[in-house]
Amino acid sequence: MVEASPRRIFANAHTYHINSISVNSDQETYLSADDLRINLWHLEVTKESFNIVDIKPTNMEELTEVITAAEFHPTECNVFVYSSSKGTIRLCDMRSSALCDRHSKQFEEPENPTNRSFFSEIISSISDVKLSNSGRYMISRDYLSIKVWDLHMETKPIETYPVHEYLRAKLCSLYENDCIFDKFECCWNGKDTSIMTGSYNNFFRVFDRNTKKDVTLEASRDIVKPKTVLKPRKVCTGGKRKKDEISVDCLDFNKKILHTAWHPQENIIAVAATNNLFIFQDKF
Repeated sequence: MVEASPRRIFANAHTYHINSISVNSDQETYLSADDLRINLWHLEVTKESFNIVDIKPTNMEELTEVITAAEFHPTECNVFVYSSSKGTIRLCDMRSSALCDRHSKQFEEPENPTNRSFFSEIISSISDVKLSNSGRYMISRDYLSIKVWDLHMETKPIETYPVHEYLRAKLCSLYENDCIFDKFECCWNGKDTSIMTGSYNNFFRVFDRNTKKDVTLEASRDIVKPKTVLKPRKVCTGGKRKKDEISVDCLDFNKKILHTAWHPQENIIAVAATNNLFIFQDKF
């Protein structure tokens, strides 16, 4: 039996569900974020924390956005980023003021008016943000895509990868079954050359930033035998379906990979598919 027992309990600092925890590079502090606040803790002090971001309006009826994710910079201990349901990412510097209600940088892509629809605001909400290991870039995941940002350029992402563009035509039914509110995570590989995120039908996507190639793989119970090589999967949207393809109408939206992680040095990934954890290793 593997048993986890708490060493310390940091209590009573959040009113809402905690969506992010990030340890600082100073190895002394960490942040925890909920929908409206981000708190800074010292690892040795469990009874109190400092509130460093507070977006709670005095009148809750005026609430227009919530915090969706937050993370410290990998090397600069005074810098952190947080994303919002409005599709913006804010970079804050704790040296400028104790309460970071004013950001140093704001990353936001202007909306394409031709794609405007009833679902625009929902699908532009950022579900996860991760800074690269080098600290120069970051990735953000919204409902249909994953974007790479250069921290020196706020106006638009330098790369955009569609994750499951074939779902754009199905947003109405995804709204009705609440899937449109699913929060997918994303992650970098150790060298910042590839990124990974999850999708439906227990699919997960890996994008190679150098070659611009991408692959869709499936984490299913049928491949539990060790040494099984994963076969790339393809989704077809209409017309004739090829032998290895799966129709977009046959996707199982109850099977989804929301959590993904990449080993910091090796080509080993972990994906959580519903109540199963899969660990895959690159073929030698």
